[in-house]
Amino acid sequence: MAQGSSHRVHTADVHRVVVIVDENSNPFELGCATEVFGLRRPEIGRDLYDFRLCSPEPRTLMRDGFFTLTGVADLTAADAADTLIVPNRPDVEVPRRPAVLDAVRRAHARGARLIGFCSGAFTLAEAGVLDGRRATAHWQWADSFRARFPSVHLESDVLFVDDGDILTAAGSAAALDLGLHVVRRDYGAEIANSVSRRLVFAAHRDGGQRQFVERPIPDLPDESLAPVLAWAQERLDSPLTVSDLAARASVSAATMHRRFRAQLGTTPLAWLTTQRLALACRLIERGEHRFEVVARHSGLGTAANLRMLMRRETGITPSAYKERFGPDVSRPSMDG
Repeated sequence: MAQGSSHRVHTADVHRVVVIVDENSNPFELGCATEVFGLRRPEIGRDLYDFRLCSPEPRTLMRDGFFTLTGVADLTAADAADTLIVPNRPDVEVPRRPAVLDAVRRAHARGARLIGFCSGAFTLAEAGVLDGRRATAHWQWADSFRARFPSVHLESDVLFVDDGDILTAAGSAAALDLGLHVVRRDYGAEIANSVSRRLVFAAHRDGGQRQFVERPIPDLPDESLAPVLAWAQERLDSPLTVSDLAARASVSAATMHRRFRAQLGTTPLAWLTTQRLALACRLIERGEHRFEVVARHSGLGTAANLRMLMRRETGITPSAYKERFGPDVSRPSMDG
């Protein structure tokens, strides 16, 4: 399967995302990276990223020999990445190539952002860049990871971990969650929502949600949370409680808690907070500069509560968010 090394000519003001593909790499995570970072965005009116694949070999046999990837750049492309996505593959006990690990170390040393999807955390840990850092990996490899890399603070029951310049996702679907989180971090909630709509994927699953959802597909159609979620999203400015959600679904509060845990891997109040923060971000991006108004219309109550939650969840204040993503701001390029 031939694949061009880049789908567009690089320009200096576009953030460069490079994916290293190595032998036995997983096609799904490669597809996730391509979908989030590699597609043109005519619906937005501009490209968000310059996207490139590279590999240590001219021909790369993908997982289980499904296909062979050819025609991509060599590893020197990794040296130009603002964001470097490292290889992930199912054979986690097999050491990564020294050339790949060296490329990861060089990228980290010059300040590039590093991303590991699923078993990509093993690549980052082997390179030594995760020592003393927070990370996650797929739950089925948690024991193996901890045994091999005891200096890494593994969080094995979350979807993804954002540790600043190093981000890791737990599994295949979580790669999309982390990818959208990165877009949101780079370009704000509105553009992240646009990307998620094109993916027909949930716009925002918080990284702290559990990896393992007890019942991904409800046994009974009338147990689906979709109707009550849609109802709540239209009323985020109201003081909704778990009892309100339960009453809407005609179930007890305990049953509502159980369904949220089983179907979404989170609690009703945590879900509401995530949705309200996303709405607050969109209001700021659309030009509402009065943070008391943003807090009231998003259901967060006060500007003080808005500031506290935004700093906790996004790492920046509402004022900083407005300066970065407000409607009168020309989007800056991300320099890593």
